[in-house]
Amino acid sequence: MTFELLLVLAAGLFSTGLYGALSQQSIVMIMMGIELMTGGVVVAAAVFWSFLSPGASGGQVLVVAAVLAMAVEMAMGFAVTTAIYRARRVDMADMAEDLKG
Repeated sequence: MTFELLLVLAAGLFSTGLYGALSQQSIVMIMMGIELMTGGVVVAAAVFWSFLSPGASGGQVLVVAAVLAMAVEMAMGFAVTTAIYRARRVDMADMAEDLKG
């Protein structure tokens, strides 16, 4: 695969996630859009690192750490969303506005 094709893949992931995050009202769908955007950034970082220094393993470690951070962030986000839904039956972003401090 070429450098440009992989960057197009990363841009496609990011733009799909941006559209999903901005066009949805469901908290879960917004979080999925953010996950796609983060995935696009990780793919772009991995592509740049792979093409700039193909022999170094530092980029692979960074990508694995970023994917691990994404997984933890999404697990915590879904836990908070589930807790809010159980407490107030709120599942839309505009309905959660009254949760402001």
